[in-house]
Amino acid sequence: MEYYYMDAQGTTQGPVDENYLRSIRAVGTIHENTYLAAVGSAEWKTFAKVFPDESAPPPTATGAPPPPGTGNPPPPATGASPPPTETKQPPSGRQCYDIDYEIKGDDIQVVEIELDSGETAIAEAEAINYMEEGINFEAKLGNGSTPEEGFFEQMQGVGKCLVTAESFFLTHFTNNFGIKRKIAFAAPHPGKIVPINMGKAEGEVTCQKDSFLCAALGTDVSIALTKDFGAGLFGTEGFVLQKIKGDGMVFLHAGGTVLKKELRGEILRVDTGCIVGFTSGVNWDYAAAGNLKSVSSGGKDLFLATLSGTGSVWLQSLPFSRLADRIIQSAQAGDEAKKNVGSVLSGIGRKLRGKSN
Repeated sequence: MEYYYMDAQGTTQGPVDENYLRSIRAVGTIHENTYLAAVGSAEWKTFAKVFPDESAPPPTATGAPPPPGTGNPPPPATGASPPPTETKQPPSGRQCYDIDYEIKGDDIQVVEIELDSGETAIAEAEAINYMEEGINFEAKLGNGSTPEEGFFEQMQGVGKCLVTAESFFLTHFTNNFGIKRKIAFAAPHPGKIVPINMGKAEGEVTCQKDSFLCAALGTDVSIALTKDFGAGLFGTEGFVLQKIKGDGMVFLHAGGTVLKKELRGEILRVDTGCIVGFTSGVNWDYAAAGNLKSVSSGGKDLFLATLSGTGSVWLQSLPFSRLADRIIQSAQAGDEAKKNVGSVLSGIGRKLRGKSN
């Protein structure tokens, strides 16, 4: 069996096997009160409890010196507690957990989140890229921001999700390992991950339904139905929005290049598919753009959103719907070309066989 152990600086080391642990115990690198956790377990126990036969004081070191930086720390007092863990509640006065993160990559990015013990991140299951051992996950109805919410309120949320063809389950990823663990969420198509500190974004952001990637637990993610629901369903981009509320970190995904615009009473007209999100001080409406037509949708009206007011707006240069349209057009053109080539070759074959038609 292999184990993790805490070194003198409180850093997790390993995994290592039992023989290695006994050897560094013999030379005094670790001691009977050093905490160990078996691989696959989130429970930390002292060396003395895991290996009771080795609990006697170690002999005077005669072998090789301990590795640099590990030393032989003074043993903690008898009955010492396991390694300290972070609280499972958000910081005082906060709704959301305070999570650390790093965005990696360029055009197809990954956000790597470091969870303290007991912390939770929420996301849809298909957004996961990897997670370290000790992180448990569970699909839950809703986002967990209102644990006291009743059945009727939950069913209202489910009804909205069903109408808009959105998932009403979010996956909760919780670190139960006792030490910091990392989890990563990946972008679904080429573009950028947009980190938003909700505490600095007026506490509310409205975004495209497919923009949300992940967030800290305590973030409220709900459907914001369009003003004219029929247009939302049948417009060229399907303009259905999500409303995100909280005071922690939220991560959105945008296709292509991201533009951030700050409105100070101006009016901005934008293709509906190019909107990633906007803060609560921005008013929005949309309508068919008159003489502008969408070639990819058979000449149907192109819908433009009108954004006005005061606040931040995030735009994307390549909405996934636009990328998908181009791929479909290219595939259809390729199929048609193959049919034409096939018809020509078939005609040549008939001529060679002496057939007139």
